[in-house]
Amino acid sequence: MPSLPVSMFAAVFSLLSLPAMAGPLVDAATKAEQMATSGNPVGAHDAIREAYGAFSSGLPFSIGKVTFVTEPPDGYGRYTPRPNAVYKTGEPLISYVEPVGLSWRPIDGGKVEAQFTVDLELLNDKGDTLAENKAFGSFTYRGFVRNQEIFAKLTLTLSTEGPPQGDYVLRYRFRDAISGAVALSEQKFSIAP
Repeated sequence: MPSLPVSMFAAVFSLLSLPAMAGPLVDAATKAEQMATSGNPVGAHDAIREAYGAFSSGLPFSIGKVTFVTEPPDGYGRYTPRPNAVYKTGEPLISYVEPVGLSWRPIDGGKVEAQFTVDLELLNDKGDTLAENKAFGSFTYRGFVRNQEIFAKLTLTLSTEGPPQGDYVLRYRFRDAISGAVALSEQKFSIAP
């Protein structure tokens, strides 16, 4: 039976002897489980929600979900995906977008606030910019918790004088107003007769 070199044995032993390191989410989950089993389900829920909000605020600003939808969404995760991205001239392009990692700042009365703006860019299939609109959308969320169920509904209607039939890219540039971080979403679509 082969034996480990002494230096490798020492390295493995030192790793095994380290205390288990738990992060804030694991600590919050442990605390929440204890609260739940001791008859405090509301406290357990609040502990997890606060830990998740803190964790998410530390993530790099990015776009988690982006999809064309058949009609305006009426809430977070409440949308119907469009079966394809082929549009007729004048038909609205409705996008459902979930930003991730928003920054929050305290405001009056113990509340917190997150803000972001959205720029629009329309590109042809070669990547050339055909149209731009800075601050196409502006969103502000305020409350007593760092809500993570945030979405943006963005609607673009190309006029009958708009681009001809063909393939395009709809690019939205999201800018976190607090941190200044930028995240892009791109959606390919076609205009057909």
